[in-house]
Amino acid sequence: MRLPLVVRFALREMRGGLRGFYVFIACIALGTGTIAAVNSLASGLGDSIRAEGQALLGGDIAFSLIHRRASEDELSFLEKAGRLTTVATLRAMARPPDGRQTLVEVKGVDDAYPLYGDLELRSGRPLAADFADAGEVIPVVVDASLLTTAGLSIGDEFGLGRLTVRVADVITREPDKLSGGIAFGPRVLMPIEALDASGLVATGSLVRWGYRIAGTDRPMSEAEIEATIAAAREAFPTAGWRIETRNEAAPQLRRSIDSFAQFLTLVGLTSLAVGGVGVANAVRAYLARKRTSIATFRSLGASRGFVVRLYLVQIMMLASIGVVAGLLLGAVGPPIAAFALRDFLPVSALFSIFPADLLLAAVYGLLTAVTFALWPLGRAYAIRPSALFRDDPAPVAGGGRIFLALTSVSAALLCGLAIAAAYDPLLALFYVLGAGAVFVVLRVIAGAIMAAARQLPRSRSVVVRLAVANIHRRGALTPTVTLSLGLSLTLLVTLALVDGNLRHTLTSSLPAEAPSFFFIDIQNEELDGFLQLLNDVAQGGDVRSQPMLRGRIVAINGVAAEDWPETEASWVLRGDRGITYAAELPADSRLVAGRWWPPEGAEGNEVSFAAGLAEELGVGVGDRLRVNVLGREVEATITNLRTVDWETLSINFVMVFSPNVFAGAPHAHLATLTFPEGGEDALELAVLKRVSEAYPTVTSIRVKEALEAVNGVISDLALAVRAAAGVTLLSAMLVLAGTLAASHRSRIYDAVILKTLGARRRVLLEAYSLEYALLGLASAVFGVLAGTAGAVAITVGLMDLSFVFLPVSAIGAVVVAVVVTVGLGLVGTWRALNEAPAAVLRDL
Repeated sequence: MRLPLVVRFALREMRGGLRGFYVFIACIALGTGTIAAVNSLASGLGDSIRAEGQALLGGDIAFSLIHRRASEDELSFLEKAGRLTTVATLRAMARPPDGRQTLVEVKGVDDAYPLYGDLELRSGRPLAADFADAGEVIPVVVDASLLTTAGLSIGDEFGLGRLTVRVADVITREPDKLSGGIAFGPRVLMPIEALDASGLVATGSLVRWGYRIAGTDRPMSEAEIEATIAAAREAFPTAGWRIETRNEAAPQLRRSIDSFAQFLTLVGLTSLAVGGVGVANAVRAYLARKRTSIATFRSLGASRGFVVRLYLVQIMMLASIGVVAGLLLGAVGPPIAAFALRDFLPVSALFSIFPADLLLAAVYGLLTAVTFALWPLGRAYAIRPSALFRDDPAPVAGGGRIFLALTSVSAALLCGLAIAAAYDPLLALFYVLGAGAVFVVLRVIAGAIMAAARQLPRSRSVVVRLAVANIHRRGALTPTVTLSLGLSLTLLVTLALVDGNLRHTLTSSLPAEAPSFFFIDIQNEELDGFLQLLNDVAQGGDVRSQPMLRGRIVAINGVAAEDWPETEASWVLRGDRGITYAAELPADSRLVAGRWWPPEGAEGNEVSFAAGLAEELGVGVGDRLRVNVLGREVEATITNLRTVDWETLSINFVMVFSPNVFAGAPHAHLATLTFPEGGEDALELAVLKRVSEAYPTVTSIRVKEALEAVNGVISDLALAVRAAAGVTLLSAMLVLAGTLAASHRSRIYDAVILKTLGARRRVLLEAYSLEYALLGLASAVFGVLAGTAGAVAITVGLMDLSFVFLPVSAIGAVVVAVVVTVGLGLVGTWRALNEAPAAVLRDL
């Protein structure tokens, strides 16, 4: 079977090699590979979570309660459902012998733990063996980080609550670590029966009780899981427990992976979009070299359509090479990345070939190639047979409305695919609109730069005149450099400013506004003495306290919380929240709707709701909330909305109830200590020592250390994000290199003519350097302005934070743009300046 004529001619045309298309192929491969690798990595991690769901959750089903243990009837029901293990988690203060205090995450476990997976210890011994060595001092196993921060070794003892415990071993792998949520300290694993003796479990203490169930002799089937959950809800409709299954293990991790994968996919698309400029340049340069061939085809009777199909087939063949290279990168990249990051990934990633992810990346790559190649192909459509008798290096006009329409259709398909395949289509839509707007604005700016250069008064300096003329001449580098560098720098500046503002919010506002300490699990009988101790130790400090319970919204106006429409504030409905009661409006709040209950007490059950969250959830004054607290469901009416400034980090609650709602309910208290000018380390450590000695069961959280830990996580994440976004800068550099290569012929032509007329190499080098520096500076200015606008939209619009412009990021963008543009420009220019005039003139 013979190949179609257009394919045979395309193959013959490609016998000349890939000269001029290496950048084309690299741009397609880079963008395609990024998308393929990111999606494959996300799929691999998702499969790992599903495969390890039982170990991550700690069972086939997990029932969790806050503040209270399961009742005898509830426990009896759970024991009959299958193998049962009970786990209790809470935060406490570890007190080493040297007096240092360390916040730790305590987990009490029974003999059946873990039901799935393996708890691995440094000694290789089973947990039961370590716990069996108990004497007068309770043995515990700990994270290695506790040994470092507290200066402990195996065999050393430290205080925990009212107990003295001994480090028996070190945890190397905890199978269900993710089920406990975010950890603010190292793990301490201890026998669950020792918790009562520690004094850490008391009325109202912030303890989460988990009851994990597994099949008796095999994993539970899906039908058995559903039946058990239905029976539990029917038998104990107001228990207030949170129920999760192995299929829902680590939901926050799943959401984080999906969100991160979507962001990196958008980075890949940005890389493809930037690379698309390189595609257009490569096609334009290739067709310029093929002017004579195209004119010959036309002279021999080939139609315009045949010529366009011929070169489109060639371009798609070359694009396929880039796509295949990208798919290979996408297939082998995730296992390599997982191996390199194995100490940071929360699960052992399972990897295989994911055809759907690779196919999606391939379609992205091919659509990008078509979208950016069609308009330059219009120039092949416009070449006439008379071009055989001319040798003009200037570009040919495009193909008019037909190719504009085809390019628009292809671009629409590419955008539609990006939106349809996105985890969050709305975010993808905003990205597409934003990227399109940036493209248009950059093209307009490039035109404005050229127009402004054209109107500048004639300079006396030859260098300046040549540089300015090159900026506005026909076929100038201005549009390409502005598009490629401007788009990539916009992304990098946006990310840098968002990262900087997050860290600025966490650190700069701390001394003036945030408390120095949070103290939790203060019992009613301890409250007066505890507050007096704080006032004595921290004279001049602002001491505040508030009753604290944990509750979960189960219904709004009779509609179950899980059935309420999804919004940005739906996190309020997903789990238990801290709640309180108060007779008076909190000092840092003001009413924006409704009325506060009178001092003598509310007539019924009333609740005040945070105004911003109420607006996002779609609730307001008069709506009714049903909240489960300590296994008791309470219904209250929203009688007012109040402002809450979360950035101050002071005591704030989503819901504040009238005092009558929880009259007599067991609970603990939360307290804060704020130093007016920010506390010195020595004073804060003294407070920490006195509190832990006098009240060993109270958990002290030093805000400065907690924020430093969060800041470290944000810094690591931001570094990873910016490294990934650096792919776009690499694409811009490839595009710039390709543009210089594409303009090499015209640069040689110009250099030879100028040298023939007496121009010296130094003058030409200075002129080209000035041209590239001006273009890089213009791109950087736009990148800074557009990136700042994007960062403002994200920090103020999405994160509801204040924005501060950070000049270091802007200066960095300017330096990067100028260095990249001038550096790559001079590399290409040097070759043009080395051409001998005689050799070039003979070929004119």
